Amino acid sequence: MPPVVTPEVRERAARIKLVLMDVDGVLTDGKYFHVPNPAGGLFEVKLFDSQDGIALQWLHREGIKTGLISGRDAQATAERARTSHMAYCYMGHTEKLPLFNEILAESKLSPEEICYLGDDLTDAILMKRVGLAVAVANATPEVKRCAHYVTAAAGGQGALREAAELIFDAQGKWEGILRHYEIEP
Repeated sequence: MPPVVTPEVRERAARIKLVLMDVDGVLTDGKYFHVPNPAGGLFEVKLFDSQDGIALQWLHREGIKTGLISGRDAQATAERARTSHMAYCYMGHTEKLPLFNEILAESKLSPEEICYLGDDLTDAILMKRVGLAVAVANATPEVKRCAHYVTAAAGGQGALREAAELIFDAQGKWEGILRHYEIEP
């Protein structure tokens, strides 16, 4: 069920055409594991939330592009981006502003048409520039102060799903998603 939000947040969400996000602490709970790979090196394993996963599929189906900007470079992240039809996948970058500007130029969108989900200080610089800044429940206090909306769900536990439902509801798409699954609104 979409969260109840202020009219200002609802208005911001109604304009969103692209949802960008951090990964560790947003799409995951921030933990990752290093396990041995067959070549003798280490492979990074992350746990992603399935409800966030279906939200990514719905965003794609409803014509809202998605992307990630992560400080870590991991095969698990690249695979999540690929299977979720993400338009943008930047990894290994803690300086996110240049990448955001590149996305703005390539997408031809205005900052007001972009939502960004973050949890840590490296995300704040983008959250101050987008139309809808979302901090996950486990975000730092400084990041929460930059947000237009703070999710009830923590990162890796449905925070993206919550933000997606907010956007769908503001854009009049939530009832259509429910009907798709033969659920009465």
